[in-house]
Amino acid sequence: MSSSSPSPLVSPTSSRSVTETVNGSHKFVIQGYSLAKGMGIGKHIASDNFTVGGYQWAIYFYPDGKNPEDNSTYVSVFIALASEGTDVRALFELTLVDQSGKGKHKVHSHFDRSLESGPYTLKYRGSMWGYKRFFRRALLETSDYLKDDCLKINCTVGVVVSAIDCSRLHSIQVPESDIGEHFGMLLENMECSDVTFDVAGEKFHAHKLVLAARSPIFRSKFFEVLEEDKQEIVISDLEPKVFKVNSSLIVPIVLHEAILHFIYRDSLTEDVDVAGSGSSCMSSVSDTLVAKLLAAADRYGLERLRLMCESHLCKDISVNSVAKILALADQYHATELKAVCLKFAAENLAGLFSISSYISLTICEKKS
Repeated sequence: MSSSSPSPLVSPTSSRSVTETVNGSHKFVIQGYSLAKGMGIGKHIASDNFTVGGYQWAIYFYPDGKNPEDNSTYVSVFIALASEGTDVRALFELTLVDQSGKGKHKVHSHFDRSLESGPYTLKYRGSMWGYKRFFRRALLETSDYLKDDCLKINCTVGVVVSAIDCSRLHSIQVPESDIGEHFGMLLENMECSDVTFDVAGEKFHAHKLVLAARSPIFRSKFFEVLEEDKQEIVISDLEPKVFKVNSSLIVPIVLHEAILHFIYRDSLTEDVDVAGSGSSCMSSVSDTLVAKLLAAADRYGLERLRLMCESHLCKDISVNSVAKILALADQYHATELKAVCLKFAAENLAGLFSISSYISLTICEKKS
């Protein structure tokens, strides 16, 4: 009678299921509340779609209420699933922003009640969560939530997801890339600089290899055209303030010029951010620093800088400025900005017909 050998030991295994929310938020600004009021019960103004947790969402604002039984006494606000989805579970928060600066926001939060009722389930595209009686209209119109005929609503969505996760048992944090800071210090200290730009008499020191790596135009200058012993380039068709933010003879040279700052740090300076806002006047938009940087980006083949300038100018599109911005977009090959301008114009023809900018817009479209 033979004895059986013992069974080999099997190492234990483990796994962990983690259920959590993927959170995202969207700010919805409703300008011209008094004009929206009276559009009718059940009719809404919708925000742009925004993506959270792999699904698209939208905010619906009903200035006269969603249902007839409320008799226009309340405004209604809802969050809607704007993409295809089945049994999407999520938590929501709607906040009416107090614009007085006192921080007394009106918050409707599903997050706070999640332990009691659990996440809300949306069954199909168009499913909504929100409040028919979000705020009494008479109180809203005399409150600090309405300022300059403008309402601001913040929406937070937390999509519930479950996954098997082992990585969190042993995790190592990797810091954000700091390569831009290192290259920026190289520019500030002017260490090993081997080329100088002369812009209206002001000198800017840089490094050929960095410039050539970032711009095909500079690459051509340095390795195909520029002579070996030539270390200075005269820039005759750019204003000094385009080359250096806040350029002035009395301003220290340590203030970075905008193009070099972008090339070395891959970002815009705060001065450029400030200069890019509030430029919706048609007569001034082409003279802004952002518009001039767009021209420089086009000249030197700096595609990311071009897109950053397009993004800034896009925020200033209005009925009064769209023609001028469209002209800039066409001149400097800003295709995405041009598409946004044309879409805005198509959606606001009534306003364009009533002002002189419509004539300029028509000319720009014919040229394109």
